[in-house]
Amino acid sequence: MKKTHHYHNKTIWTGNTGLSTKNYRSYERTYTISVEGKADLSGSSDPAFLGNPQLHNPEDLLLASVSSCHLLWYLHLCSVHHILVEEYTDCAEGFMEEHENGSGRFTDIVLKPKIKVAQKDMVEKAVELHHSAGEYCFIANSLNFKVRHEPEITF
Repeated sequence: MKKTHHYHNKTIWTGNTGLSTKNYRSYERTYTISVEGKADLSGSSDPAFLGNPQLHNPEDLLLASVSSCHLLWYLHLCSVHHILVEEYTDCAEGFMEEHENGSGRFTDIVLKPKIKVAQKDMVEKAVELHHSAGEYCFIANSLNFKVRHEPEITF
């Protein structure tokens, strides 16, 4: 039986400088994302699109969503398979194409986790579990391209 999960947030544009959207440079790209009971998240567009470089942009958040979803599934699968993960750091990369008309899309995401496991005999299974985590990751399964994994595992 399928379960359905429902999520809500509120996104509020905070970049009205008083000139509304009179022209492309008359407004800021800042916004606040609110989820009830959680800390607000301030965002903007990518600096390439006149955004604030000090704030998260939608592209950052997509990459972070994929990376963190994979992390959580990976840790779950390691716990089920008795792989003791001591450290996990992912230096993920995303690639987006921008088309001549201004539209665009992500074409590739590569997760590059560096993982430390407790024992040498855990390394092989720890590498293998990245494939399974990729199959279960809700966010990766929602994309229209495959997410690649290049894990580096030590003990």
